[in-house]
Amino acid sequence: MSTATKTLYDTDFAEWAAHTSKLLRQGRMDEVDLEHIAEEIEDLGNSERSAVSSQLHRMSKYLIKQRIQPERDGKSWIRSITEGRAEVEYKIDQSPSLRRHAEENLQKIYRRAVRDALAETGLEERSAEVAIPPQCPWSLHELLEGRVGGLDRQ
Repeated sequence: MSTATKTLYDTDFAEWAAHTSKLLRQGRMDEVDLEHIAEEIEDLGNSERSAVSSQLHRMSKYLIKQRIQPERDGKSWIRSITEGRAEVEYKIDQSPSLRRHAEENLQKIYRRAVRDALAETGLEERSAEVAIPPQCPWSLHELLEGRVGGLDRQ
């Protein structure tokens, strides 16, 4: 690996990526910055997992808000849930291993969604009154099939 390649990674990522792609296609492996390539590939996987978690969080948060403030439920909440579901399905279709990640992290995502839904609705102090289950009441399958909360109204 050349010193110029490392410097290029630190100073101009887009140019580093183009240069590295060219080196790989030409089979010039001795000039490739393998450490940074491995780091970038790992970051891509992390980004995909984060995107799925983010969409599940958004869906769960709005489903919780539907339950604790049904009078405020509307098209924008339903749209957020529907768009989140579509994005998760798309990501899982592209990378099936993301399903396992989503299932393994659903409880943690749900707990954060509960916290955020309570904060957004101003009901943190009255959380015991709104009867939110401590564990996620939905399976990933139910979330993706739209068989929870207000999703079945669509």
